[in-house]
Amino acid sequence: MKIRILGAGVASATLALALALAGCSSSGGGGGGSAASGSIKGQAITYWATNQAASVSADQKILMPEIKKFEQQTGVTVSLQVVPWANITPNTLSAAVSGKGPDVVNIGNTNATTFQATGGFYPFDGAALKQVGGTSKFVTSAFATAGAAGKTPTSLPLYGQVYGLFYNKKLFAAAHLTPPATWEDLVADAKQLTVPGKNQWGLVIPAGTVNVSMHLAFITTSQNGGSPFTGSGAPDFTSAAMVNGVTRYIDLMSKDHVVNTSDVQDTDGTQALAKFAKGNIGMYFGQTGATTGLAQDGMTSSQFGVVPIPPPAGGTGVDSFVAGTNISIFKSSQHLAADLAFVKFMTSAAEQEILNKAYGTLPVVKGVQAAAYANNSEQLKTWTEILADHATPLPLVSTVEAFQTNVGGAVVALFAKAATGGSVTAAEVKSALSTAQKKMAS
Repeated sequence: MKIRILGAGVASATLALALALAGCSSSGGGGGGSAASGSIKGQAITYWATNQAASVSADQKILMPEIKKFEQQTGVTVSLQVVPWANITPNTLSAAVSGKGPDVVNIGNTNATTFQATGGFYPFDGAALKQVGGTSKFVTSAFATAGAAGKTPTSLPLYGQVYGLFYNKKLFAAAHLTPPATWEDLVADAKQLTVPGKNQWGLVIPAGTVNVSMHLAFITTSQNGGSPFTGSGAPDFTSAAMVNGVTRYIDLMSKDHVVNTSDVQDTDGTQALAKFAKGNIGMYFGQTGATTGLAQDGMTSSQFGVVPIPPPAGGTGVDSFVAGTNISIFKSSQHLAADLAFVKFMTSAAEQEILNKAYGTLPVVKGVQAAAYANNSEQLKTWTEILADHATPLPLVSTVEAFQTNVGGAVVALFAKAATGGSVTAAEVKSALSTAQKKMAS
């Protein structure tokens, strides 16, 4: 099946249609019948996996041996398609509306509530959860991302991640710097490390990437003690906390000049990762899984360290959100029993250890060690502390995908202006966020 790429405008239109259709969706399972019915041997399912590794081909090398295990154990044939992050959300929403898509799909857990609201995904009720191992097998913070509170989840955790600040140990040592503890320290360190004539920069950011731009907007807002949404779930993008948070993020390019303006061309997070791996950049905001990507790009774990993204002086201790990847079943699937068996396999303790080690991510099943960091106690301690003490879930609202499209798009546009050499003021940031909020209302 050829994966169709939709633009941001089409994605928004698809989302609106999907949410409109949600009220017409049945609450039953897919065409495959009950989870316990019939033999699954001989069935064939299609699986859309997200691009977790440094490349699609790397994902295929990681996943295919595990899929072969499942096929041998069950007699089910699995057709694997790895979908880039830029395409997974619009393609998934389109499939939810049309009823024509794969059987099983990976999603960014930040979009779990959006997809849940479409009504296009199989609800993991008590019986289904029991078949895949039960709620109690999952790490509590990871399971909290499965869907809106009080509603039957339509996704389950697969890979756990949080954000951290990666720093180049060699560059920091040469400049006699220690990892920054505040945002002000980060900026000062980045300025000291920036030497444009040597193509050396204090920071690299994927400034042209919509989803990462939304992520950092949420993190910087949270560090200021605010939230993009009110308690009732209404957008609140023009609060002082959010405007100031986004402004200091944009300032890295427009005012502090510690980021190469060419970063606006990076529309995929793996591009910034590859730049950091070359060794001429001081710092990088990245998720846990970036450790594997760096290794694939030739940077060893001894060459970089990780600390929480530092807040501004006097800021809160929230420096990340509970990120990661979930797995869902389309309600339109005709192979529900095989789908559930596959989900159970992918979330089994054995596969959790293998896959999270390969991706450098954190297991979402209790009792499974973070094997990717078995030989790096320093990084294991950092990631564990960030998840336990510095992370909060994104708002569990159905409009979170529109938040990503509109706020993420606004931040990308602001970086594009900064790249032309013009400064971006707080007033301009507020205006851009106000426009994003009005789009949410429409």
